[in-house]
Amino acid sequence: MVISCTCCLAAPPRAAHLDLDVTLDPESREFRATAKWVAAPESRFILHHALSIGSASADGVATPAVPARRTGDMQAWRIDARPGTVLRVEYSGALPRLDRTLDHRQVLSAMPPMAAREGTFLPAGAGWYPRPANLFSYRVRLSLPHDQRGLVPGRLLAEAVPRESGERYVATFSFEQPADGIDLMAGPYVVRERIVKRRDAEPLRLRTYFERDLDALADAYLDDSRRYLELYSDLIGAYPFTEFSVVASPLPTGFGMPTLTYIGSRVLKLPFIRATSLGHEVLHNWWGNGVYPDYARGNWSEGLTTFMADYFYRARESDAAAREMRLAWLRDFAAVPAAADRPLAAFRSRTHGADAALGYGKSAMVFVMLRDLIGDEAFERGIRAFWNRHRFRVASWDDLRRAFEESSGRPLRTFFTQWLDRPGAPRLAVVTARANAQGGATRLVLEFSQGEPAYALRVPVELVTGKRSEMRWLDISHARETVALAVDAVPDSVRLDPELRLWRTLAREQLPPILRQWIVARAPRLAVVSSDADVRLAAQALAQRFFEAPAKEVNHIEAVRGPDPLLIIGRHREVDAVLSMLKLPGRPANLAGVGSAQVWTVRDENGGALIGVPIAVISTRDADSLTALLRPLPHYGAQSYLAFDGSRAIERGVWAAPGRLVSVTRSPR
Repeated sequence: MVISCTCCLAAPPRAAHLDLDVTLDPESREFRATAKWVAAPESRFILHHALSIGSASADGVATPAVPARRTGDMQAWRIDARPGTVLRVEYSGALPRLDRTLDHRQVLSAMPPMAAREGTFLPAGAGWYPRPANLFSYRVRLSLPHDQRGLVPGRLLAEAVPRESGERYVATFSFEQPADGIDLMAGPYVVRERIVKRRDAEPLRLRTYFERDLDALADAYLDDSRRYLELYSDLIGAYPFTEFSVVASPLPTGFGMPTLTYIGSRVLKLPFIRATSLGHEVLHNWWGNGVYPDYARGNWSEGLTTFMADYFYRARESDAAAREMRLAWLRDFAAVPAAADRPLAAFRSRTHGADAALGYGKSAMVFVMLRDLIGDEAFERGIRAFWNRHRFRVASWDDLRRAFEESSGRPLRTFFTQWLDRPGAPRLAVVTARANAQGGATRLVLEFSQGEPAYALRVPVELVTGKRSEMRWLDISHARETVALAVDAVPDSVRLDPELRLWRTLAREQLPPILRQWIVARAPRLAVVSSDADVRLAAQALAQRFFEAPAKEVNHIEAVRGPDPLLIIGRHREVDAVLSMLKLPGRPANLAGVGSAQVWTVRDENGGALIGVPIAVISTRDADSLTALLRPLPHYGAQSYLAFDGSRAIERGVWAAPGRLVSVTRSPR
């Protein structure tokens, strides 16, 4: 699941403004709208090709709207009018039908405006309104049938709820800050509301827009929304809006928009969503929707939100849980093919797994390392300063750097440059560790290597003696560097970065295979080891959902002839027979007989690449059990093994992979 504006202290220039009057009938998909805005020097705009212009005027005088170039589904239009003229355009059409088959990856791509009685979603970039400028304020009046409710991000100014079936639901919203788009959502919602008083601010309107089968969850979502809003108001600064709504989506979305979040109905029922994803989307009202990323120079908002939401919750749970999340980020990165790696500054938005490993995982780890470097107090001061200075403005990574430089009183350009502008990560290792006594003092001498060009690193090293350990932080900045430190007693061994607080390429012994390696593979292969036609069809459909690149289908004999990741799918007895014939390790003992389907990555117990082929297996009871994995399985890329009962994961985990201890050798001097 996934989840989505320069920089001076002077007041921002007044934004362009758009007035929209929208009438929508989701069942027939008929859409009518009137838009008014002030003409810019060049009055061009884009609408989806399903919408046509009925009339246009400039300062009340009829004027033609001339179709220009069409690109894909988008039709460009031009109106010849003097700058400052008030333009009025009436347009209408039948919207595309809601596509319920879209998966979580497809909803991250450009979607058309879609309508249906069970749910309507008009994305900001779908061409359902003329955009007057890159940033603009707006007012939207929305009219819907009596049994529908809808909204756009912003303040609810007025609402007329029908009492009889012949009446229509009408609501008016305004967004006074500069926005970069308008999303519209509608459906057969039951609306629940709670008004929360705030000190030194207007009351806060909390709402849920849920279908009837979700309505029992409304109170819990309202409670948790309030809790997150109070948490982040204390940490960052006052919540910048007057409302927040949780809106159910018929699609597998997880979007954070100003004043609301739009989350798939299926996942809203899951208990962990309120404990994790809800807080992430609430926080986007500060990062992404309150301060806008300068996308041309990199999207920092997903990483900062992941750090202050998902990672914060795990750290609050326990140190072990936080470490597990850092390990997951590093393992996800290790699964990214070299060809897909790129600098963090190049990240714009998530469209596939490689983007997520960088824009979410690496970016969040940058903030982990930054806080370790400058300390908690300076980090918190920097966050508040960044928010106060750039609220409702575009801000870049450079603006973040300046805020933290001021709060910490230290230069940070080298830190940010190496993590933002370079792809990859250091391959850090302790080459040797030796101790000697000199002049009555004991010294531990550590030799590090990290490759070229070197990073400037603050490296945590654990000194281990029996059951006792001590942590030291060391600064290194060369490809090979020797560091000597005074110790009270000679340790038995040392371990590099045992808590995984550095972004780096993990050593082989810390990299058990996880499913992400197959999901993001550039040239995956599929071996369906079943003679059953229904199983074969289900396996091919699952592979299409699971892999991000098209898979080449091979037979089980060809499977062992090549280095590209291989996925074997079949029924239990067929899978067991093929694994035995290929002399591969059998079904893991912890999965045997568990659930209706089991998924695992094959471990090479000798620590090397098993016959040179990365192999994963899906073993299923029948075709229906395989089909049940279509939606859930792509979400479990961070796991090494899983067992499913239908579509529900009942067992999962990552193969154990402890870090390496380097023995300390003693020398007389």
